[in-house]
Amino acid sequence: MPTEAQKISAPAQNSSLPWLVLFAGWLVPGAGHVLLGKWVRGTLIFAAILCMYLLGLGLQGKIYVPNTGDILDILGFLGQIGMGMGYFLARLFGWGATSVLLAVGDYGTKFLTVAGLLNIIAAVDAHSLANGRKAS
Repeated sequence: MPTEAQKISAPAQNSSLPWLVLFAGWLVPGAGHVLLGKWVRGTLIFAAILCMYLLGLGLQGKIYVPNTGDILDILGFLGQIGMGMGYFLARLFGWGATSVLLAVGDYGTKFLTVAGLLNIIAAVDAHSLANGRKAS
C-alpha cells in the first residue's frame, strides 16, 4: 500500500506539470510557484526579482546580446536570459544600455544578471516542488 507522500508525488511525476511549472517560472518570475498554489512564495519571488530587474534597468545596465565572441558577454547573456520574458521585453523595446558608459551602469548590469540567475533558481525550485523531490 503506497504511503501518503507517494500518493501525492506519483501523479506529478507522470504528468507534464513539472515542465509546465519550470517553463512558466522561467518566463514570469514566481509563476511556477503560483501554479502550485504557493501564492505568497510566488508573489515574494516576483517582487524581489522584478525590483532587481527594474533597478538594473534604472541604473542603465547593459543588456547582453548572444552574438559577441567575448566569453564574459556570453556568460552575461546566459545569466540575463534567465529573466525570461523580462529579457525579451528589454531587447524588444530597447531598454537598458548597449554598453556601459557610467560606473553606475556596471552595477545595473550586475543587477540584471543576478535577477536572471535568481529567476532560474526559483524556476528550478518550483520544478522540484512539482516533482515531489522537495517538500514544501
